[in-house]
Amino acid sequence: MIDRRILLASVAGLLGLAAFRWLRSSPAQAAEKFEIEKTDAEWRAQLTPQQYEILRKHGTERPGSSPLLKEHRKGVFACAGCDLPLFSSETKFESGTGWPSFYQPLENALGKTEDRAYGMLRTEVHCRRCGGHLGHVFDDGPKPTGLRYCIDGFGLVFHPAAASAT
Repeated sequence: MIDRRILLASVAGLLGLAAFRWLRSSPAQAAEKFEIEKTDAEWRAQLTPQQYEILRKHGTERPGSSPLLKEHRKGVFACAGCDLPLFSSETKFESGTGWPSFYQPLENALGKTEDRAYGMLRTEVHCRRCGGHLGHVFDDGPKPTGLRYCIDGFGLVFHPAAASAT
């Protein structure tokens, strides 16, 4: 006859292992193929250490540390890894979170994956062309979409709109 304590301990152990695997699951895009693929050494040579940590290792910058947080000129925010245009300045808003926030990406700019880090289920966004991690999307943004793309500014570069000749 099986001792109930042994049975409960076994079940608890299996549940713990399943939870650990769920929390530590690797990002889905790790197996995804992208238009631009480089070796780790090539990414390290191209990117600053801060850009590399964010785009390639899924890091997060300190809130308020990105110069792009206060960027208010007209233009386009592009991926720092491959320069793909990602967000128009027209969709940027002040979220008060300490990270550049947008309510809508440009068409066909982002990919999405489940992020289970830190015991939460979130939607991670990445550059659809190079797979660079950019941040997360939440459903607490302004109209018209109700979405908040909370983006690490060091994963972006800004291209100001050309001045019109008058």
